[in-house]
Amino acid sequence: MAISKLKNMMLGMTCAATLAFGLAQGAAAEDWAPEGPVEFVLHTKPGGGVDVYARTLAKELEPIIGQTVVIVNAPGGGGATQMAKVRTAKPDGLTLGVNTVTHFTSMLTNLRGTFSTDDFEWIALSQIDPILFFVSKESDLTSVTDLVEKAKANGGEVNIGGFGPVGSMQNIGMTMLEEAAGVKFNWVAFESTPDIIAAVLGGHIDVGVSNLGPALEFFEADRLKGLGVLGEKRLGTLPEMQTFSEQGYDVDNNWLQVRGVFGPKGMPVELQQQIADAIHKAMATESYQTYARASGVEDSDFGPVEYAEFVKNLNALAEEQLSAAGLTSN
Repeated sequence: MAISKLKNMMLGMTCAATLAFGLAQGAAAEDWAPEGPVEFVLHTKPGGGVDVYARTLAKELEPIIGQTVVIVNAPGGGGATQMAKVRTAKPDGLTLGVNTVTHFTSMLTNLRGTFSTDDFEWIALSQIDPILFFVSKESDLTSVTDLVEKAKANGGEVNIGGFGPVGSMQNIGMTMLEEAAGVKFNWVAFESTPDIIAAVLGGHIDVGVSNLGPALEFFEADRLKGLGVLGEKRLGTLPEMQTFSEQGYDVDNNWLQVRGVFGPKGMPVELQQQIADAIHKAMATESYQTYARASGVEDSDFGPVEYAEFVKNLNALAEEQLSAAGLTSN
């Protein structure tokens, strides 16, 4: 979501939620001290934005909690493999998941009836991160308008690749552009950002969609160029790349990627707050901040009470976007 909408959500929280947050903080005076290694289970392959975030966070988290943090990549089923592992874990804080917007779109489409937000505890929100469209340096496309014109000239035979199936966060970003521009594209689903980048560089797809983090080194090496960013403002790291809105396309700039941490149902709120506090402490370290600023992400300090409220609002926005794109499933 756009930063302004995030602020509105936080300001709009009820007094009861604020009171509960204060009580949770008071109950969680002690630091998180897990009694064994902690697993962060991901829904993606190694190398993508989620993986880079989790590994950077884990490195800074380990000395804070005095335990090893193990990254477990469990792609498959649009998040189903990962969510199944988290849902069946003991609610002791030793098995946690990292979520993105794709979790919510999946639970409203292909995983509707299999998983719901009520199956989990939503512990901490860490990042807000816009998506961008990019091509290889050799591509004749230089802007979103070039992309739209190519689709019109080729009857929609333009292949755009991103993470997840139809209905995923990045796919909806594409459908929003389709609606704004009056064109159609071909969606090609991938399970990791490195695979998307490799397909773009190899000429197997025309355009890639991802967050900046895992693609940044390829921009710095002058192997990729950006067509546009879906967000309210340009990326500080790539200031020359215009937003979709600047290029004349009326898209919903609230549709941004998020990354948070969730766990199995039944985790005590005191434990959730301890985990959230440790995560946000790790995010304050110099190494993490260097990564975050270079990646163009915004930080969030939402703990379990705030994040649970945020998830309800985000779920409603996801359903709205899916319905507008004709992708809702009963």
